[in-house]
Amino acid sequence: MAGILANLRLTVISGFILALLVYVGVRLMDGAGLMPDAEFWRFFFRSLHVLSGVMWIGLLWYFNFVQAPNMASIPDEQKPAISKVIAPAALWWFRWGAMSTIVTGLILAALMGYIADAHSLGALGGGHTAIGLGMWMGIIMWFNVWFIIWPNQKKALGMVSAEADEKAAAAKTAGQYSRVNTLLSIPMLFCMVAQQNGIF
Repeated sequence: MAGILANLRLTVISGFILALLVYVGVRLMDGAGLMPDAEFWRFFFRSLHVLSGVMWIGLLWYFNFVQAPNMASIPDEQKPAISKVIAPAALWWFRWGAMSTIVTGLILAALMGYIADAHSLGALGGGHTAIGLGMWMGIIMWFNVWFIIWPNQKKALGMVSAEADEKAAAAKTAGQYSRVNTLLSIPMLFCMVAQQNGIF
């Protein structure tokens, strides 16, 4: 066990194996078959969507609640550890978490049969306004990550060449849009949970 926990890759793989064993065990105890059906694929993509969303929003909140507010307190000689090592790694998981969340969410909406109604905010049939609002907020947040935050963070962190004033402007833009995403994350999650619990 110590060998598994000493290696992040093995820990994650073991987590997925454990989840699979739980699934198989519960299905067998309930007398259900193990062959994948439509219900299984909805469950599968919902699980991936939730896992991806936890990665994405967790890192968004890390940047906004932990890293950004504490950068001023870090001695200048220690800041390169954040800007050259921690932030680039976190941004990799951040943007691919966003991509995975959007892709799995769209697949799930298609499998559930409400993708068009949700994107039209219920205009095509009703009943999917809340999830549609959440989806649109998520799409806006994904766009911000890939096309505004990430390009500006590359300049701010020195991953691409930029003059000092351009770096400062890029850091400010990335920070502002990260705050926009933090703002949107709250009603977005509210809409997702509200739809699942029949609030709207």
